[in-house]
Amino acid sequence: MYTNARSMGNKKEELEAMVKQQSYDVVAITETWWDDSHGWSTALNGYKLFRRDRQGRRGGRVALYLKQTFDTVGIEAKEDGIEYLWVRIKGKANKADILLGVCYHPPNQEEEVDLFYNQLGNVSGSSALVFVGDFNLPDTWWELNTAEKRQSRKFLESMQDNFLSQLVGEPTRGGTMLDLLFANRDGLVGDVVVGGRLGQSDHEIIEFSIFGEVHQ
Repeated sequence: MYTNARSMGNKKEELEAMVKQQSYDVVAITETWWDDSHGWSTALNGYKLFRRDRQGRRGGRVALYLKQTFDTVGIEAKEDGIEYLWVRIKGKANKADILLGVCYHPPNQEEEVDLFYNQLGNVSGSSALVFVGDFNLPDTWWELNTAEKRQSRKFLESMQDNFLSQLVGEPTRGGTMLDLLFANRDGLVGDVVVGGRLGQSDHEIIEFSIFGEVHQ
């Protein structure tokens, strides 16, 4: 499950109830805006928490909750100021590892975005790569692989260069499709559903299945 948490407020109890009811294996969140008063720093019961906070500015931040039953390793991000997070889920027996990422793509900040492209190029060779996030590219038509603005066209080119397919097909905030889901091979991700919100967030939740050792 993925959600953008901006304007969600202190809704940890609501998140806990939803995760418990649906028994998600993975929960990805962007724009957490968490601070010490919200008490989000501890993981949900039965889950490991990975988080990356925005450096030197308020807001932003991304997080991943993964079930403790998975063997997971966080990948350290060397660049400051880029809001993305990568976690490797180790495969069992003959299963391949899955590299899972979450990203917040800030609007009109090309220097930070270029650093993200470099990092994406480093990890895109993984046999199983899935990442989600808020990419703030409302001018992009994914069904046609075209975009109006230069920054959006550059993003499209980067996704194509890394053989990544975008799997969300309907608006996630108002009439725009800001929240996206990518995979690097056919059949890796399916059952994509957009709908529902957490707290006062103005972004829709995205649910999806990863076919492998991670089920939902």
